[in-house]
Amino acid sequence: MQDQILQALRRNAVDDAVQLAREWIAAEPEQPQAHRWLSLSLQQQGQFDDALASLQQALTLAPDNADLHLQQAGLLLALRQFDAAGSALDRTAELNPNELSAYVMQAHLALARNDVDDADRLTRLGLRVDEEHPELAALSGMVALRRGEVDRALAQLSAASQALPDDARVLYALGFAYLGKDMLAFAEQAFRRVLALNPATTALQGLVVQLALRQGNLESAADMMRQVLAVPGGDTPAMRRLAGELELQAGQPLQALEHLLPVLAQWPSDRHTLQLLLMAWQRLGREQQARETLDATLADHPEVHDLWMARLTVEPVGGPEAVAVGERWLQAMPEHLPALETRLRLHDMNNEADQAEAVAERIVALEPGRVSGEVRLVDGLLTREPAAAIARVQALLDTAPEDARAGLRAWLGSVQDRAGQYQDALRTWVDLHAAEAPQRLPLPPQAKAPLSWPDLAPVAEDNAIAPLFIWGAPGSGVERVVAAMAAASPVMRGDRFGPTPPNDPFQRYHTLQELSTGKLTPEALVEQWRSQLPARGIADGAVIDWLLWWDNALLWALRPQLPEARLVIVLRDPRDMLLEWIAFSAPAPLAVTSVHEAAEWLARALAQVATLHEQSLYPHALLKIDEIGNDPQAMAEYLGAHFGMRFPPAGTLGPARMAPGHWRDYREVMGPAFALLTSVAVRLGYPEE
Repeated sequence: MQDQILQALRRNAVDDAVQLAREWIAAEPEQPQAHRWLSLSLQQQGQFDDALASLQQALTLAPDNADLHLQQAGLLLALRQFDAAGSALDRTAELNPNELSAYVMQAHLALARNDVDDADRLTRLGLRVDEEHPELAALSGMVALRRGEVDRALAQLSAASQALPDDARVLYALGFAYLGKDMLAFAEQAFRRVLALNPATTALQGLVVQLALRQGNLESAADMMRQVLAVPGGDTPAMRRLAGELELQAGQPLQALEHLLPVLAQWPSDRHTLQLLLMAWQRLGREQQARETLDATLADHPEVHDLWMARLTVEPVGGPEAVAVGERWLQAMPEHLPALETRLRLHDMNNEADQAEAVAERIVALEPGRVSGEVRLVDGLLTREPAAAIARVQALLDTAPEDARAGLRAWLGSVQDRAGQYQDALRTWVDLHAAEAPQRLPLPPQAKAPLSWPDLAPVAEDNAIAPLFIWGAPGSGVERVVAAMAAASPVMRGDRFGPTPPNDPFQRYHTLQELSTGKLTPEALVEQWRSQLPARGIADGAVIDWLLWWDNALLWALRPQLPEARLVIVLRDPRDMLLEWIAFSAPAPLAVTSVHEAAEWLARALAQVATLHEQSLYPHALLKIDEIGNDPQAMAEYLGAHFGMRFPPAGTLGPARMAPGHWRDYREVMGPAFALLTSVAVRLGYPEE
């Protein structure tokens, strides 16, 4: 529904957007996002008071939702402009290019619909009219905040706050800039100041409670919660849910139940409430109470998906009790696909293959092409008729829309591989790489080693901060190590692979050339890297930084300028790495135009790793994960032993990949490529054959 509303707003069909939002609310009145999108639609329609009322309803349902508060901050900042701007904002700006209020209001509307580029454009137009206007500074700050430019956002909003020190609206926005910097105490202080200036902003109290909780200040959170529940209108289901969360964090599960059980009665489909209740019951050892309460609620609301999921959670996974719950769910909702998928998994857990395939047939009959059903049917065929399994996937591929074809081609290659059709699998994967190559990154450049290296600088005795760089070539499974590290450390950063990577020399392909020509000095490389850390949420330099690429030429800067850091390189047998890269691509979307080209590049990259290790060019560790890459527990134990600390097992390391040594099955069809990697494989400690 959200996408439909957004599309309506983009084509300026505002009445349609309002109607869609009202239909969403009618279907899910307890869904805060429905009220949020109605608010946005009403803003576009010019019904500003109703828009604010709808947003207040969203905040009543989710008082600790920072995104809703951020939208309200923008809406409140724009409120003073409503009368001046009216509903014909585009016409106002057209008739009077110096009408500042029109630009301000339009920019706020653009921000509300998350069109940051348009908000930036309109703000810049407003700055032509009055470059010193504090509301434009506030808008510039909110634009920067949406783009992740947190330092700039804080500077702009601080300037606006200095110009308007008692403006609750500006303080509201400033609080979010502090949140973006993870300066929780300052954010809480700003929001408390808003409450002091405008006590009517009661929904903000929930966010203040959440901030106090995040800082571990349970007493302050409890004090604010008591105030909220005591005021008229403050004792809402959402605040009771937050009170339950507070009691759980304070180690009081019994008191948490007292808050949460009435919320369940009012909001039986609220997933967050159910999660908190399950935690409270588990801590109290009251599984029977959980069963009875959930069963009673299901008797009144048998169609609620999340209630059934919660009820399953109480039972041993795959056991007869869980099977009984699954059967009841299916009786209550016989055509509900998640219920059928749950029953399918329970059949498989109990080795009931025929029954599982029968359920899979029901799933694809209800929704042709549904992944869960098709995968199970193909898996069944692979054990009996491998050719039929391949044919089924090929048939799905032949009729699939264009945007689904890449995933189906990758799956086809995997099915061909499991069926022992190695030549066909390789052809499928290579064709997929060739089709996607124009939209992918070129292979990172590689430099030749210098005749000598600068000295490794001594580490200062008082320097206890040791950054960690982690990298693995395509196919190494480095993303699995990163997942395990992220489960154990809050300073793990994988943002180089996300939509807003840091702009530093480790991200840029021309860094090696600039180092070689002197355009980029070793000092500047390290300083530019350090300067980006605060925006990445790292205050003191202690970071685990997952690198997009690695080349030993970087040591020209790191040896003299960052001797305290450590480099971790993830490895598998290079021939398995090549095969996995071809079969499953890599975390960085690198273009592969031929197997031979990929093998040559990988051989050079791993030869550098071997040289780094053999000559001890930099503090480093080689993590060989051939046997543990698919096992979260084994991975946690391996990392714990290596780093001398406890690693909790990650929930998942990702889908299982090929077993170690699978490359040998491809020797006939990839022999020349593997030959390029044999020498470096031996250097890294792997067998020649």
